[in-house]
Amino acid sequence: MPSAALPRTAVLLEVACDESGSEGEKLVRGSTDTFAHASVDVTTAVALETIERVRIEARSPATEVKASVVLRSQNRRLLEWLLGDQGPLFGHAHVHLTDKALHLTGRMAVLLAGHPPGPDAARTAETLHRTALRCLGRQGWEAVLGDFNDVVRARSLDEAAASAQTLRRGLDDLAGLAPDLADDLAAGVPDDPEGLLALVARGQGALDPIVPALAEVLRHWGAAGRPLWVVHDVQATLTDAAIRTAVGSSADGSSEALQGISFVDSQDDPRVQLADLLAGASRRIASHVLAGQADPGLVDLISPYVSTRSTWLNSWP
Repeated sequence: MPSAALPRTAVLLEVACDESGSEGEKLVRGSTDTFAHASVDVTTAVALETIERVRIEARSPATEVKASVVLRSQNRRLLEWLLGDQGPLFGHAHVHLTDKALHLTGRMAVLLAGHPPGPDAARTAETLHRTALRCLGRQGWEAVLGDFNDVVRARSLDEAAASAQTLRRGLDDLAGLAPDLADDLAAGVPDDPEGLLALVARGQGALDPIVPALAEVLRHWGAAGRPLWVVHDVQATLTDAAIRTAVGSSADGSSEALQGISFVDSQDDPRVQLADLLAGASRRIASHVLAGQADPGLVDLISPYVSTRSTWLNSWP
């Protein structure tokens, strides 16, 4: 939906959004293994007051306070207040978490094996991901996923062909250990130029986790039954096409609440800054969970915010 679809009215529910961990469609072999998207329903006055308190208590001179500030060990009490049940976000915020490798596994199952998107495909992806991690180890499986990622993001036919060859070998290895799960994937890797080009074309715009995260914003806040306006930090990957995909994937009708989306610089909207704080903190905490280094106290703090529809292998701890 274009960013100025309909005029705002006083009855609008306006939520502010930001993300952390975005690397576009590069989902493995990057800087982050987790993507977090946060949305908040707070007034500008509350956001300003909160940001000012964070800045003062953290003794931060920055004009825009980032999550790294509140995640410092000396600011633990401040973070506990910010996320706790006496803080400004409790009951007014929502987070969608994405394990990037699991997300890419699901996209691979759709693009190579032809599984239609939906709950069944999500369950298949979870089974495949769990089995592949057990059979190949995280490093081995992410190497296979990286080859698939490189095929779909290839800038030339030669690049696609080289990555496809490596991908096919990796999937053949997995098929030898789990044939019921991996045979279709290995067979789905094209070995002809036309097939490779078609795969690259189908994959364009299909990998970025911000699209299902935006769809979750519509599902969660649209359930309130009020017209919805989304204020989002400037994000180049949220094109009109990506927004239409997110709207179209909300098959439960919640997207009908969406009146429009506007994009702002986070420095110009304290509500978006607050969403950035929540997204950044959630991503860091979730990344430690993936690495087996979970901080139980911090995990408990963000649990009330985490969507049950997050792209996560197990139920959130």
